[in-house]
Amino acid sequence: MDRPGVARWTGREINALREAMRKTVRGFAAAIGVSDRMVSKWEKGGEGITPRPGNQAALDTLLARSGPEVQERFAQLMTAKAAAGGDERTEALLTPGVQRHRHHVDGKLMIEVEEGLYLGGPDNTPGWLPAYFIDICPVTNADYFRFTSATGHPPPMHWGPDGRCPDSIFDHPVVWTTWRDANAYATWAGKTLPTSEQWEKAARGTKGSVYPWGAAATAAKCNVQETGIGHTTPVSRYHSGVSPFGVYDMCGNTWEWCATASKAGRRALKGSSFTSPFALADPAAFNDAFETMSDNDTGFRCVTTPLDLGLR
Repeated sequence: MDRPGVARWTGREINALREAMRKTVRGFAAAIGVSDRMVSKWEKGGEGITPRPGNQAALDTLLARSGPEVQERFAQLMTAKAAAGGDERTEALLTPGVQRHRHHVDGKLMIEVEEGLYLGGPDNTPGWLPAYFIDICPVTNADYFRFTSATGHPPPMHWGPDGRCPDSIFDHPVVWTTWRDANAYATWAGKTLPTSEQWEKAARGTKGSVYPWGAAATAAKCNVQETGIGHTTPVSRYHSGVSPFGVYDMCGNTWEWCATASKAGRRALKGSSFTSPFALADPAAFNDAFETMSDNDTGFRCVTTPLDLGLR
């Protein structure tokens, strides 16, 4: 399991860890070795409070020694708090200096894949693509709810009877979407679904990396069958699995629809999912399905041109 890391502890992260550990303020304070008044002060101060280096180190140790269930709850709470507050860290990259752009319709962060050559397919065949922007993370349940609310498009089957997504999965990728659902969202947002080539270049970089993170066959860097989670995870969880362009979840979590038609009525799928063995996570691998297929492990992300994003 990919352990969540904290670059800088503030009151917000401290509150999330305490909630993930399901401890009272007093019990949490004892675990760190500070007073309960200090913990209350940190949490009340939110992002404006930064503990001293010694306490930061103690918090690092407490998180590292927590069990997998606590770490997963912490990761979910952090992404939930970020999204609820409009904090770009929900989808932001850990590497500094990377320029991201927020789309004016659906509000998703996008990143540029530069014009030029790349190596694609099982044989690393050279290809060339013009510049485009791709969603840093897959379309989430929260993103899709904005779409269904704006258009009246039917919600996916796993949402509640009121047509709202459960709070517990709003930062997970939306699933139970057909290709036609995905294409309808893209059209509403003024985007398109990526072609297989666009998707693969964003996943593998220009030099044909085997996996987004390199050549090592490391299942722990993504949410696949071997990881043992058994369900979708927050879209920004796997920091160590980002692609050379800084795109999340290009292996595992959910299969993603592409614009490319394989046969009449069938479209390409990329990326594999939490239900799939790691062997299927190769971004160069081929998979497809009927446009009308929907499942609990199938979602999508979108692309757009620099011109449509208003940059050139």
